[in-house]
Amino acid sequence: MNEIDQFWQEFCRKNNLTNVSYKEAFQFGASPGWLASLVVEGKKTATTSGYVFYELENEELPKKGDYSIVLDESNQPVAVIQVQSVDVLPMNEVSEEFALAEGEGDYNFWWHAHEEFFTNELKPYGKTFSPDLIVVCERFVNLSLKNY
Repeated sequence: MNEIDQFWQEFCRKNNLTNVSYKEAFQFGASPGWLASLVVEGKKTATTSGYVFYELENEELPKKGDYSIVLDESNQPVAVIQVQSVDVLPMNEVSEEFALAEGEGDYNFWWHAHEEFFTNELKPYGKTFSPDLIVVCERFVNLSLKNY
C-alpha cells in the first residue's frame, strides 16, 4: 500500500468512515508547497481551475461531497478536503470574496496569479487566455483539521 492510500485509510479510521473513497490526490497550482501549507493552516478554502482543461483531458467536474487528498511539493499527503460547492462562471465574474477564500493574497494578486497560470497552461493546447475564460470555482473544507 502506498503512502497516499495509508494516509486515506488512517483518515477514514479516525473519522469512522466506511465505504467511501477519494476522487484524486493532487498538488495545487504553480506553487504546490506553499498552497498545500495554506490548506493545512486553514487559510485556503477555495480553488479555481480552468473549465477547458476538464474538457481537454476528458475529466469530470468536481462535485459537492467529493473527497480529495492534497499533496505537497514532494507529493506527500498533507490534508483531506471535501468539496462544499462548485460554480462554473467567467473568470471576470469571480467575486473578490471568493478570490480571498483562496488564501493567497488580495484580489489583484489572485487575478494576476491565475492569469499567468492559465496563460502558461493553455499554451501547449494552442489556446490563449482571455478575461472571460470559463473557470470552475470550488469551495472546500479541510477535514484533516477536525474530526466530525
